[in-house]
Amino acid sequence: MAVRLDEMDRKILAELQVDAEQSLDEIARKVGSSKTPVWNRIRRMKEAGVITRQTAILDPEALGLEACFFVLIRTSEHEAEWQRKFLKALRERPEVLEAHRLAGDIDYILKVRVKNARAYDTFYQALISEVRIYNVTALLSMEEIKATTMLPV
Repeated sequence: MAVRLDEMDRKILAELQVDAEQSLDEIARKVGSSKTPVWNRIRRMKEAGVITRQTAILDPEALGLEACFFVLIRTSEHEAEWQRKFLKALRERPEVLEAHRLAGDIDYILKVRVKNARAYDTFYQALISEVRIYNVTALLSMEEIKATTMLPV
């Protein structure tokens, strides 16, 4: 259920998404308010679950993780036990940055970040050894055109 936000809340959220390390004074100045009301609004949005956490965004290439694969998975298994094992395997793999269950011909799509193709193969072999998968298609991203964590507020 969506939380009711006013224009000031949205301005604060936009600033936090640009840089959550900004001081309250900086955010207040940019949104046209003072420090205490901004702090109260941020606290309220945290309590309401609008702001779930603050984190650092790392550069994968600086960490040697130069290959990004989108992995399309089709399965013939749809039982609860298979799904439990599959989801557990995904959650335990740090290479999996995102995993989505889809409508349509493809059951799941994964975003996997690894060092290179050999590292992807290691990931792939480990995954299929843990859970039975009908079909896997891996697509190598040649260029990242847009990547953001910023939601339209």
